Amino acid sequence: MKGYSFPYDPEIHAAARGKEMAISPRHAREICRAIRGMELERARGYLGRVIDMREPVPFTRHAGKVGHRKGKGRAAGRYPRKAAAAILKIIESAQSNGETMHLDIDEWRIVHVATSRGPAFEARFPRARGRATPKMRETANVEVVLEGIE
Repeated sequence: MKGYSFPYDPEIHAAARGKEMAISPRHAREICRAIRGMELERARGYLGRVIDMREPVPFTRHAGKVGHRKGKGRAAGRYPRKAAAAILKIIESAQSNGETMHLDIDEWRIVHVATSRGPAFEARFPRARGRATPKMRETANVEVVLEGIE
């Protein structure tokens, strides 16, 4: 389909995309890596636990100065709540798109999830004595493709 980095077939796949979302591209990348290949209900539960700060997202590439988390086999990790909520919304949108296209599938699996940097825009950071410093705000693009499990 046009605009996706995954060649999906609308007859068997369901997809959704979020553009220029005000979330960190680094957090989005780590979340996408963690949920890739998961079943839909398991991924939704996992992201819900991340939002509730009960389960961390393991950070692999962007792990500099990131503290370790409790638990066996856990390494560096964080709780990117804002990015997890945004990606959960995209996953639910992909599921809804699949139901709208009358794909009669009970169980879904995340076959493709990817993120890329969106455009950055300039914002202002308030400082003392009425001044302000410019700073760049980052955005991210996320795409999700679901496939039915036989």
